[in-house]
Amino acid sequence: MSKTLNDFSWKVAGEAGHGILNAGLSMFAKTCLRSGLDVFATAEYPSLIRGGHNNLDVRVSDKEIHSHNRHIDMLVALNDESVRKHAHKLSKGGAIIYDGEKMPIVKESIRSDVKLYSVPLFTVANEAGGQIMRNTVAIGATMALLNFDMATFEKVIGDNFKKKGDDVINANIKAARAGYDYVKKNYKDDFSHELKGSEKGKGKMFLSGHEALVAGAIKAGCKFYSAYPMTPASSVLGGMSANEQKFNLVVKQTEDEIAAINMAIGASYAGARAMVGTSGGGFSLMVEGFGLAAMTETPLVVVESQRPGPATGMATHSGQADLRFMLHASTDEFPRVVIAPGDVEQCFYETIKAFNLADKYQMPVVIMTDKFLGESYWSANEFDTSSVKIERGKMLSDKETEALSEYSRYKVTPDGVSPRSVPGQKNAPFVASSYEHDEHGFEREEENVRVAMHNKRYRKFTQASKELKNPPPIGDKNADATIIAWGSTKGPILEAMKLLKAKKISANYQQVLYLSPFPSEDMIKIIKGAKKAIVIENNKTSQLNSLIREHCLLSVDNKVLKYDGRPFSPQDISECVEEIIKSMSPKTIEMATFGRIDKE
Repeated sequence: MSKTLNDFSWKVAGEAGHGILNAGLSMFAKTCLRSGLDVFATAEYPSLIRGGHNNLDVRVSDKEIHSHNRHIDMLVALNDESVRKHAHKLSKGGAIIYDGEKMPIVKESIRSDVKLYSVPLFTVANEAGGQIMRNTVAIGATMALLNFDMATFEKVIGDNFKKKGDDVINANIKAARAGYDYVKKNYKDDFSHELKGSEKGKGKMFLSGHEALVAGAIKAGCKFYSAYPMTPASSVLGGMSANEQKFNLVVKQTEDEIAAINMAIGASYAGARAMVGTSGGGFSLMVEGFGLAAMTETPLVVVESQRPGPATGMATHSGQADLRFMLHASTDEFPRVVIAPGDVEQCFYETIKAFNLADKYQMPVVIMTDKFLGESYWSANEFDTSSVKIERGKMLSDKETEALSEYSRYKVTPDGVSPRSVPGQKNAPFVASSYEHDEHGFEREEENVRVAMHNKRYRKFTQASKELKNPPPIGDKNADATIIAWGSTKGPILEAMKLLKAKKISANYQQVLYLSPFPSEDMIKIIKGAKKAIVIENNKTSQLNSLIREHCLLSVDNKVLKYDGRPFSPQDISECVEEIIKSMSPKTIEMATFGRIDKE
């Protein structure tokens, strides 16, 4: 039979606590990666301390991929619930690996084209050393069905369990081999997909958005990180703390988010590069401190990893509905830079840039991520740091302050940025409080002082807007559709463009990487030059479109919106764009993973 080569989507699903994420990421995904294939992985899990349903998708290809697919080609079902929840997602000719001794499947309940492979996962695992290894058995069975290289898998097992010793390594290799051999002995070679390694793709990294962000922060010279654990930003805290000793960092898990932002401000005030992280609910508590950083003109990098709200919302899911909040959070008004990376490379490089911008303009810089971007994993080439520069802006050296006869921390300057000292430097006292102040930092309420200081702070924003340029459009210049989006939708959009091209629909994609300052002039040109402009985002009210209306006095009439806590699939986007292209009138399509919600 003809088989699909190196284009495969795999899901493992079951009860939390059974090593599902470890099996998928640490073993199957890494085996594919080390074989030279491109890999993307994303997980879904409940907001429970114990129990609940976990599942992980791994997509594999010999071509560059940017996201998951709507469908899966193989489901490893570790319990009955996994079949009920995910069997309908299988592609034509897809397969289910399951333990028929523990959970028999009624064939009539599954589509007739789906192949069922019953493997005694518990029995084989127990014979190898324990039922905890049934995931390993299942991956061995997967390898057999895909005719994939077991030698690479065995090396991955060795690395994965290196700290646990040879007995554990050998037991897992035995379990994997047993699963592989069982399939080869009991089933024909009739699965529709096959994986084969490729030399050209070897040597890539495999990391999540938040891991790339942590790497960027460390490379930027961040020396202080504070946070109160809050999903999905907790993975940033975990990443920073894991590197604390290796890179001489100070990482504080604080008693609450108020303490977290105030500690980071204190560290930055003292001269250290500092960052604080949270999700939307936690940032609600940080807002007063956020204003303190702005008033004292203390550089600060804030990571805000979005999840659905309001209130607690859906703690372990994804969304893009905090945009307006981050743009306007504060009493009164003050400038802040807001960056929304869309992939692991941008998470790394834009985090470095965020620290430079915070120092250069002495203002808060927000990096907006979400659960999908922060906790999904991509193949990536090694980051090139040869051109990375650390810019501390107008930070004075000890030699410079010693030569001063007079110093004003908040000196009014043409660009709005004042020479910055740190406490303890000779001849340069840094007086600061949350109150409005004069050039020396002393509290003042006169009208002319207030106006001078407020205008000074905003002049920095004017300078920043000249420096920050969004990426150029990706795709055909005279495309049928111009997709405008921000943040984590980037990957699914790039994949959707491939699907559209196969349907002979041309598309280009404009990412809005910098949301504040907003790129008004560029957006006006893009929208006016588009045949059909379409905004795509993970919220109900199309917050990006509201920004376009505010800053450009234009409205994008075609919108695709999703707010069920799950990311777009490429198929979602492709189908909606195709529908909009064919429509004679503007459309707003509201959709969810289970189907369409509404359209206008």
